[in-house]
Amino acid sequence: MTKILIIDDEPLARYRIAELLKQDPDILMLGECKNGAEAVRAIQQKRPDIIFLDIQMPDLTGFDVVSHLKTTPLIIFVTAFDQYALKAFDIHAIDYLLKPFTDQRFQEALDRAKSQLTLQQTSQFSNKLLNLMEEFYPNQDQYLNTLTIKDRGQDHQIDLDDVLWIESDGNYLALNLQDKRLLHRSTMNAFETEVSPAKFLRIHRSYMVNIMAIQNTQYLTNNAYEFELTNGQKLVSGRHYKDTIQAFLAQNT
Repeated sequence: MTKILIIDDEPLARYRIAELLKQDPDILMLGECKNGAEAVRAIQQKRPDIIFLDIQMPDLTGFDVVSHLKTTPLIIFVTAFDQYALKAFDIHAIDYLLKPFTDQRFQEALDRAKSQLTLQQTSQFSNKLLNLMEEFYPNQDQYLNTLTIKDRGQDHQIDLDDVLWIESDGNYLALNLQDKRLLHRSTMNAFETEVSPAKFLRIHRSYMVNIMAIQNTQYLTNNAYEFELTNGQKLVSGRHYKDTIQAFLAQNT
């Protein structure tokens, strides 16, 4: 859920924004603030992901509010005065809504902010995984990092970081990259010992996934999880791998 706070001294303006946000089931409304002082307290306490922030308010301006914060959420400035636009973007606002704005223009600003939020969260998750890998698996030299595979008479030098997931295919393993699928003669059990456990997670007797390619994980039923990868591929785990997966999730949530 995307957490949003509305800050505007005009009741009708707050009402309009709130009504538009109610149309999005992914939005969690944290509340409304009618002045800058309230806004600073609410942002520090509730930690919204995105704020809709009026610029001209009686006590503190929208710019003053930002200056009082140590860390700032994504900002969409909302104002009836276009002379503030340049300064708004100077402090890295995601967007700038000039009153009166259309429903479509509002949705464009919201979509832009949500997309940026997703990028930030993905980056933070990736950095956390990298830190964990360095902490728990400091010596990576013992594991494979690259692999040479012969396919149709040609040698392919594969960087294992580019492999999204690995799948058993008879006497071979299928290495699935973003744009190709290559076969490597090996078993899943043998290959699992050759690749770093900090980079690949065994989720099924037939599947192993690149940890950095995991976009989302969802619990299904009967001790199974669904893994969605960055290319949209979805894989369902085996029940016997529940404990391994839960330990992984505990470290990375």
